[in-house]
Amino acid sequence: MKKLTILTGAGISAESGIKTFRDGDGLWENHSITDVASPEGWRKDRALVLEFYNQRRRQLHEVEPNDAHRLLAELEKHFEVQIITQNIDDLHERAGSTNILHLHGELFKSCSCSNKNLIYEQKDDINIGDKAEDGAQLRPFIVWFGEDVPLMKEATKMAKEADIFLVIGTSLQVYPAAGLIHDIKDDCLLIVINPNETGFGYGQRAVVMKETATQGMKLLFDKLVNLA
Repeated sequence: MKKLTILTGAGISAESGIKTFRDGDGLWENHSITDVASPEGWRKDRALVLEFYNQRRRQLHEVEPNDAHRLLAELEKHFEVQIITQNIDDLHERAGSTNILHLHGELFKSCSCSNKNLIYEQKDDINIGDKAEDGAQLRPFIVWFGEDVPLMKEATKMAKEADIFLVIGTSLQVYPAAGLIHDIKDDCLLIVINPNETGFGYGQRAVVMKETATQGMKLLFDKLVNLA
């Protein structure tokens, strides 16, 4: 069975109604992303950071996977599918995909702010005073800007193994994830679905579809199955 590795970004979740970090002016209630998604922001104002993620977590309870998520799950009938997602939602899981690597963490998990290996399920709000078993404050289980991405080694392995590498809903502006397309084999088929110019040089090898995630997957699905 051929290996299909898929890198997904904010564009696929946006079609389910999830706001992205790059919406509008890049601010959240007049706070910069540094204020709410960085170690510096956490040190400066924990309550603000927790409320930012609490609101995102509440919203995640209200949205559903879209057709792009569901079609990616369907591909498991035809390929050995590995999804590398930059998204922190669980929409791939809810759509039925079974092999998902969350590069940037998961919104429905929390961890100790002193030890990221102490991880907990977190479907509700995190409040000041909520503690991990080591006595430290709970924080969102998220890789913030400026933090290491611990799963990059595993993601790189998935990229190197791919027979087909599909990029969907990401502008390829966030590193190190964007660099994964440089890890694919010379004979790997590279397909990019994104309605906007990414400013990323694919060379001549990429099949680029300037479509939304859902429309692009509807157009691509049968063609992919024929390659299985």
